[in-house]
Formats: sequence, C-alpha cells, structure tokens
Amino acid sequence: MEEYIAFDSHKRYTWVEHEQVATGEVKQYRLNHAPGAIRQALAGSAPGTPVAIEATGNWYWIIDEIEQAQLEPRLVHPRKAKLMMGQINKTDKLDAHGMNRLQRNGTLPTVWIPPGALRELRELTRTRMVLAAQRTRWKNRITATLAKWGLPPSEHSDAYGKKARAEMEEKLERLPEQTRWATRQMLTQLDVLQMQIAEFERRLEELVEETPEMQRLKTLPGVGVILAATIALEIGDVGRFLSAERLASYAGTTPRVHASGDRVRYGRTRPDVNRYLKWAFSEAANSVAVNHVRCAGRHVSELYARLRRRKGHATAVGAVARHLAEAAFHMLSRQQDYRDPAAVVGRTSEV
Repeated sequence: MEEYIAFDSHKRYTWVEHEQVATGEVKQYRLNHAPGAIRQALAGSAPGTPVAIEATGNWYWIIDEIEQAQLEPRLVHPRKAKLMMGQINKTDKLDAHGMNRLQRNGTLPTVWIPPGALRELRELTRTRMVLAAQRTRWKNRITATLAKWGLPPSEHSDAYGKKARAEMEEKLERLPEQTRWATRQMLTQLDVLQMQIAEFERRLEELVEETPEMQRLKTLPGVGVILAATIALEIGDVGRFLSAERLASYAGTTPRVHASGDRVRYGRTRPDVNRYLKWAFSEAANSVAVNHVRCAGRHVSELYARLRRRKGHATAVGAVARHLAEAAFHMLSRQQDYRDPAAVVGRTSEV
C-alpha cells in the first residue's frame, strides 16, 4: 500500500486527502461532484488502496465509483470517528486528515457496506415505512379536525375502513364549509397514500416468496410479510454480527446500562442504531402485546404478561423486541425456523 486516501463528502463536492505511506507527504484538494469525477480522480492510485469516507447521506454513488476505480472503500462511523479524532475545531481539511491518521494507526471505526443489490431492495421497505408514517399523520390530523367540532372518532375497529368512511361522510356534512373542504382534501391524500402503500406491499410479497430468509423470519411471532422483508434486508449478512446480543444492540432493543459500585441503572436505548430494524422489532412486539391473551401459551406472550405486571407495557414490549431480535440471529445463523422456547421439552418460559 502506497497511500491513504480520505473523503470528506458534501452535497456538491468532496474534500480529498492523499497521504503517502513512506514519506507522510499530504496532498489535499476539492473535487466537485459530477458523474465519473470520483473515478477519474482515483485513476492514478494503486488498486486496493483504502479510501475512507464518512457514512453521510450521499455515499451510495461515491462508494460505487470507488469500487469502479478498483480501490477499497471504508465506510466510517461518523460519531465514533469524531470522538477518536479528539479535535476541537471542525473543518473539511481537519476531518479528512483525521480519518487518514486513524487509518495509519489502524483504529478507523468502519461499518458494514451493504452490496449494491441489497441497497436497492432496501428502498422498497424504507420508502413504504415513510409512506405509512405519512398516512398516520394524515389520519391523526383528520381525527383532530373532527374532534375540534365535537365529532367523536368512529367506533369501528378500523376508523378509516369502508364502513367507517361511509359514517364519516355524514360527519363531514356537519362541518363548516372551509373545514369540510379541507378535510375532504386530506381524505383524498389519504386514499392516494393507501394506494401507494398497497403497491409497495404487493411488490414486497413477490420478493418474500422468492427469499428463504424472509420466509424463515415469517415464523417469528408478530412478523408478517412487511416486517420479514424489513428485517432481512436491514440485517443483510448475519455473519457480520458476532453474537445475538450484538444484533439486538444494533437493532436498538437493548437499554443503556449505568453501573457504579453496587448500583445498576438501565436507561433508554441508544439513538445511534438501525432505526428501521428497531421499528420492525417494535412493531412485531406490539403485535405480540395485542394478541398475548389470545395466544397465551406462547413464550413471548408469557414474557410480555409477566413483565407488564412488574414494569409496565413499554418495558414489556422492549423485552419482547429484544427476544425477537436475538431469535432472528439464531434463526438466520442456523438456517432454521423459529422454535417457541415454551414448547421445547425441558425448557421454561423464564428469560
């Protein structure tokens, strides 16, 4: 290896630093973004040279061009890198030089780079998640608008289903003219979102039918087509996790621990986790909570019921989410379906 290369990338340009291994000579320059610009700038570097780049929002195409130039991209954990650099000031030059210094001493904090095909498939589950969040916001706004005029929410299980929508039409007629018009516009937007989400779900169903890992994950309690696809695509290669506990931590299902002397306190989960995985396991855990009475014999139902009595709903859901995350690791590592611990001879339901 002849040199270290570091990129401090922004929306329109990348600040580049080349540091020679033998002499320590440093060369820095600004590289404006354009198709092929990264590849051309690296054309003179030896194949296999490591290139450090922070995991910012626009790293997909930069990673592709680094690989096309036959160099080795290293995706850097931004928060950990900043702490390890120990710099008070922050500039493009300092950031690029700091990453090269970490490369030189072998302490660069890197994260896994998903293959291009996997990054492409993730757009389906992640975009569907964004659309679902927008749908929830519109529903909440419509419900709040009706409440302002003394119109209670529907008693139907689905407040925006076919039967409830027919009932809502009667309520709309009781609203003032401008409020009624605005509410109808919101309902139209809600219908469009529902159609888009349905299209995403049909596409995901086709994908799940072709993927053994997703089929296997569907055997987890509370996990259906959408959650199975989300979990599989966000985990990617399960071999990158050394243990089930590591995967559970990456998925944001383990609390912070503050231990000093004889006192141990558990806090909230860390913010720097995979929020898509956290959402998926939390959704599955909430499904378990809703159905824990109907499926009382399952391990997850007993776990939820026991902890809810002692520590409340939120903590119980968190414990179930962690169990599901750790179970997903074992299932994917061993290539086997979920086995309920409560049904295994010689095992108890205790965790």
